[in-house]
Amino acid sequence: MVLQVYNNYIDAHIVFARLKDSGIRCWLKDEHISSVIVDPILTNAIGGIKLMVAEDQVEQAIALLNEPQQPLGE
Repeated sequence: MVLQVYNNYIDAHIVFARLKDSGIRCWLKDEHISSVIVDPILTNAIGGIKLMVAEDQVEQAIALLNEPQQPLGE
């Protein structure tokens, strides 16, 4: 299931890594196409980078992403 869509490769990978580190089965769809296209408008034209999450872990992923994050170094 598509959890979120990004037009920025870096933002997509930050959230992807956070979910993976928490044991959530997820993957990025269309990341390779979007990484070749530098223009955010063109990235949006192809639908952006889609953060996909396993159906049975969607609620867990949403809860994790809604948790406030601690700043680095604290």
